[in-house]
Amino acid sequence: MSIYNFDPIEFSRIATYSLFDRPSKVTVRDFAVPLTDEQALATTALLDSLPNILAAESFRAIVSAIIEAKAKGRAIIWGFGGHVIKTGLAPILIDLMERGFVTALATNGSGVIHDFEIALAGWTSEDVDSALGSGAFGMAEETGRLVNDAIKRGAADGIGIGETVGRMLVETNPPHGGFSLLHEAYKRKVPVTAHVTIGTDIVHIHPQADGAAIGTASYHDFKLFTSIVRDLDGGGVYLNLGSAVTLPEIFLKAVTVVRNLGHSLTDFTTANFDFIQHYRPATNVVRRPVANGAGKGYSLTGHHELMIPLLAAAIRCQVVGDR
Repeated sequence: MSIYNFDPIEFSRIATYSLFDRPSKVTVRDFAVPLTDEQALATTALLDSLPNILAAESFRAIVSAIIEAKAKGRAIIWGFGGHVIKTGLAPILIDLMERGFVTALATNGSGVIHDFEIALAGWTSEDVDSALGSGAFGMAEETGRLVNDAIKRGAADGIGIGETVGRMLVETNPPHGGFSLLHEAYKRKVPVTAHVTIGTDIVHIHPQADGAAIGTASYHDFKLFTSIVRDLDGGGVYLNLGSAVTLPEIFLKAVTVVRNLGHSLTDFTTANFDFIQHYRPATNVVRRPVANGAGKGYSLTGHHELMIPLLAAAIRCQVVGDR
């Protein structure tokens, strides 16, 4: 029996609305489009014109590391926050996945939610300021019900959040599944791990949420992620795209577990892409894991909607040009 004077609030009477009735700021009509081989070749001159100085030199080093990792069969792990989905970049990452440049994807709860809404409705990203005053923020019924139901099913089946939501999307065949990273990764058996902080995501404020299931499935994903991080050894690449706190902390713990268990984890590359450089990515992704000669880390600053397509274009044009 608790000694506190307060009881946890009851969510059973939460009022929801349909996702299909909600105004959203991001739609698939505005998403990025991957380059064709001919278009990739046409960008070669632009990329070759960049100086071999500072960020441009780092950019080239990251591109080379990704291409070499694929050639060596080492892990190429893309960690991303929800903003990567909201800036329309899923088609770019799906195209790289299709071409073998994605070993695994890692995200937070926000990434799962925005990806799910894109798959189901073709839009995401509500206007928080206008909805918060009435208590409507985060109350899309389909998002809360279907994501939570998938998580509970996944926990019962012994799989993680990334896999169980991907499975649910493939099984239900949503109208915009081709724009969903989780949907397309599940079809290709590419692992997706989702790392959740309970209370931070809108699905946690729905009556269907089950804290035990969320914790079980997310912890499964942490252990799966750690297993994949082990395959960075000997030439792999870990990229952190826009997660300022959760994924840098997850990555650092995975690195120490791998080494604690006696596995080698050296000679790999890390990179942080964000429009602001934060302490945790700079420390826990770029510096600490590759310290003392274990590898190389890079930081590149710029908007995701510019930098990630540019990175993909550089990978593509080099590969096409080498044929």
